[in-house]
Amino acid sequence: MKKRILFIGTGGTIASELSDEGLLPGLGASSLLGSVPDIAGACEVESVQLYDLDSTNIGPEQWLGMAERIRDNYAYFDGFVISHGTDTMAYTAAALSYLVQGSPKPVVLTGAQKPIGFETTDSKQNLRDAFAVACDGGIHGVCIVFNGRVILGTRARKTHSKSFDAFSSINYPNIADVRDGRLMRYIEPECFARPRFYTRLDTRVALLKLIPGTGPELLRYMLEGSRALIIESFGVGGLPERGGMHELVKAAALSGKAVVMTTQVQNEGSDLAVYGTGSALARSPGVLEAWDMTTEAAVAKLMWLLPQVKVPGDIPRLFYTPVSKDILSMPG
Repeated sequence: MKKRILFIGTGGTIASELSDEGLLPGLGASSLLGSVPDIAGACEVESVQLYDLDSTNIGPEQWLGMAERIRDNYAYFDGFVISHGTDTMAYTAAALSYLVQGSPKPVVLTGAQKPIGFETTDSKQNLRDAFAVACDGGIHGVCIVFNGRVILGTRARKTHSKSFDAFSSINYPNIADVRDGRLMRYIEPECFARPRFYTRLDTRVALLKLIPGTGPELLRYMLEGSRALIIESFGVGGLPERGGMHELVKAAALSGKAVVMTTQVQNEGSDLAVYGTGSALARSPGVLEAWDMTTEAAVAKLMWLLPQVKVPGDIPRLFYTPVSKDILSMPG
């Protein structure tokens, strides 16, 4: 019996057409499917156009809309494919990993670096591969399928701006590859008997990328304007000691704000305790460390956990509880 797949269109490069203003999304989900007719022979597909947006314009409101559409249709389909722009796809994949947890059915995001109407395009093969993954009984939960790679939703990052090999799995292996239409599974993602759906996000999450010379005024401003702040530091992690910046972070964490230290370095993660510029923060109550998490996952996880916080101790408990293999290298 053929699998039933819901195809959800959201816009992005894959659905874009040339205009006087550059590439703009314009093709609907049914038009995308019409460009790859062999997909209909492999499964039963129903399509819906949820958004028609460049992914730069996709954010928490749309993440909740996608999760709601999956939830409302979950009982009627065997899997879900979402076409999405590449620029924020990793954020969306991470967010859906927290909003739709432990799904035994696959939720697959894909897109393209070139529109489907171009003579040279990666869109058709990415769509074929995405549907192959969605029809496979061994893939669970949220993932990105792109250029033959199957990447866990909490581990994806866009690492190339133009080439077809756009996405990488950060600090975690690809869970599968698609080669000539055949799925080669390496890791079976965790799943529950039934998914856990969440319906709220708190967008008061900010990100400060340190540069040499970052001062306390900017740090204070961002701490005051947010409920959670991620600080992307250098190397294995640390914070300049000038101007009382350490004291600002410690005080914010003690007041109940979520302060997460991470690294700008793509691979291998953080370890605050290595150098003196970070070791004091590593020992400070309430200051969290992302370790091997991606920044995309840390952002989405904080937005997901903040609505659930009732007492300050809930923040570290929820942040350090792994969801879909998002954090693995914590000590102890």
